[in-house]
Amino acid sequence: MSEGETEARSRTVTWADPREGMAAAKSMSGIEYLRAIIRGEVPGAPMAQLMGFAPVEVSEGRAVFVVEPAEYHYNPIGTVHGGMAATLLDSALGCAVHTMLPVGAGYTTLELHVNMVRAITRDTGRLTCTGEVIHVGGRVATAHGRLTDASGRLYAHGTTTCMVFRPSGSGDRE
Repeated sequence: MSEGETEARSRTVTWADPREGMAAAKSMSGIEYLRAIIRGEVPGAPMAQLMGFAPVEVSEGRAVFVVEPAEYHYNPIGTVHGGMAATLLDSALGCAVHTMLPVGAGYTTLELHVNMVRAITRDTGRLTCTGEVIHVGGRVATAHGRLTDASGRLYAHGTTTCMVFRPSGSGDRE
């Protein structure tokens, strides 16, 4: 290798057909669906495969994801790109909201606010992102979350506002 050249790296990503998960989501409550993903009975999001993160725990109003920061998460200046933290928070916060939804209901992110408070590198070690619901109404839900390392040190935190889609005739409440 000549001076200035670096060894190329590669990564192969595989995922299941997302249509299977989309169909399952329509027949289960949010918490049932997310638990089925964690148990491996329903395929998870292709985005999670691409980014190397996974849901590991859900309960009513709470969702926990983990990731091991890697070089492939890096930005050009040698730290993990902020988009990784934002994606983790968006996933954990949205899934926390999803745990509160009945069969046939869904949601989408309307707003995501993320504060990065510390640089992340591959040496940071495993990160845990915990999302918790603040409020779920008929059409709008909010949640907040934290991205921390094994010792509880904070790397990012954020909030979301989600639009909730309920089956017709379910009776909106706010």
